[in-house]
Amino acid sequence: MSRIRTNLHHLLAQAAEQAPGSAALTYKRNTITYGDLWDTVRAAAGQLQELGLQPGDRVAIYLEKRLELVVAMFATSVAGGVFVPINHVLKPAQVGHIVADSGARFLVTSADRLVQLPAVLEDGPVEQVVVVGPAAGAASSHYRVSPLRDTIARGSVDGGGIDGGSIDVGAEPRESAAIDLDPAAILYTSGSTGKPKGVVLSHRNLVVGAESVSTYLRNTADDVILSILPLSFDAGLSQVTTAFSVGAHCILMNYLLPRDVPRLCAQHGVTGITGVPPLWLQIADAVWPEEVAARVRYWANTGGRMPRAVLDRLRGIFTNADPYLMYGLTEAFRSTYLDPREVDRRPDSIGKAIPNAEILVLRPDGTRCEPGEEGELVHRGALVALGYWNDPERTAERYRPVHHPGQPWRAPELAVWSGDTVVADDEGFLYFVGRTDDMIKSSGYRVSPSEIEEAAYATGVVRDAVALGIEEAGIGHRIALIATAADGVLDTTALLTALRQALPLYMVPSLVDVRDELPRSPNGKFDRNLMKAQVSV
Repeated sequence: MSRIRTNLHHLLAQAAEQAPGSAALTYKRNTITYGDLWDTVRAAAGQLQELGLQPGDRVAIYLEKRLELVVAMFATSVAGGVFVPINHVLKPAQVGHIVADSGARFLVTSADRLVQLPAVLEDGPVEQVVVVGPAAGAASSHYRVSPLRDTIARGSVDGGGIDGGSIDVGAEPRESAAIDLDPAAILYTSGSTGKPKGVVLSHRNLVVGAESVSTYLRNTADDVILSILPLSFDAGLSQVTTAFSVGAHCILMNYLLPRDVPRLCAQHGVTGITGVPPLWLQIADAVWPEEVAARVRYWANTGGRMPRAVLDRLRGIFTNADPYLMYGLTEAFRSTYLDPREVDRRPDSIGKAIPNAEILVLRPDGTRCEPGEEGELVHRGALVALGYWNDPERTAERYRPVHHPGQPWRAPELAVWSGDTVVADDEGFLYFVGRTDDMIKSSGYRVSPSEIEEAAYATGVVRDAVALGIEEAGIGHRIALIATAADGVLDTTALLTALRQALPLYMVPSLVDVRDELPRSPNGKFDRNLMKAQVSV
């Protein structure tokens, strides 16, 4: 095996070579070692090639988080294809859009999911369905159906091996000819308008991302990483790739109830957890035995600003853990993190660039902002994705050249313009102001939703809070706050009184919409677009 990790599957191959008997993945009661996982992935890759997969073919994977999902992703990489993970909570119409848009010739799914899909697969690009479990009754005139070989060894790690089950090696897979700049995956992400768009990630993006994240999180083979976020989400996929990059043990979890998180942490001795703010709000409310929380070495937040009140609660629970406040976007996989040593000094910061990336704060004309001046966050380096699948217009809007002062000889370099407004202080630490699409313009003022949300959380009477700008003639936007009660019934009069004391009047919401729960996107973030549409009706 090449010592140079240029393809995604090289992360797994190297870990299997160095520690074949170490636990790689656990799902429910099943654990598989690195050696057996690598053999399993190669067997699945051989099957895909036997079924006709050609280099560059897209393989859509529609499964709940389980061992076979990871096997299918890495087998696709070995076989030279491009995997397209589909969040298991999506409905058939959404699955159909992703399959059709990506042009996937292959679909890996389970028998119970396949029976829901015939209508959206009719006349689509899928030619071959590989089914996990029995495939009875799944035949179609539009595509062939083959069961996934029984390649997953069952049992638990015991003395460096796995008891029970066997690996059907099958045909030896042909080694992929892909290089690091070739596409490896397409992750579909929702925008402010239109249907989800596919962000194309290269092998280089995934490998460098894993190496960079594992470096600043100080991951080692001794870590046990809890995978809560969907693997169709860049931060969720990063939990697996980061674990494999250092030979750590990754626990796969399909998140349902907050109490399940401390239970799994106790069961497996989890040392690292990454989540998004809505998820952390729930985890903070769970009952954490002291000895379980004490084993957590780090916890990390991404996908939005962490409310100060929640940050303080989590630090009170995980007293031995380093908190990592991160920022990332699917178009560049991961961008910044705040060194835990800086959290007390600047808890509102998203930090500085991760290793092997540069983050710029630019004006619309591409010139650099001064400290304290708001601008757009622009990411350059090895993590910048290849663009939006089959969408050159949107790719050209987001991926644009950056200029290198004093180096006119350099060939043009594309960077990703995030669409997020940030500001840097005199020491270069970055602060998130708001999503350009989410910024509120009221009575001539530009208002950051996160500032209103932070003030709402600080009152202690709300559990969840989302501030929105609702179009209104004459003033631009009126401000709506969608919230849930921290405990019992939310007293909106008391909440507004507290907000008037904490905020200037132009930032005080004119409407408070109290709900039992706030809608979330498939990635666990608050669904701002849906809430805005509901309030506007």
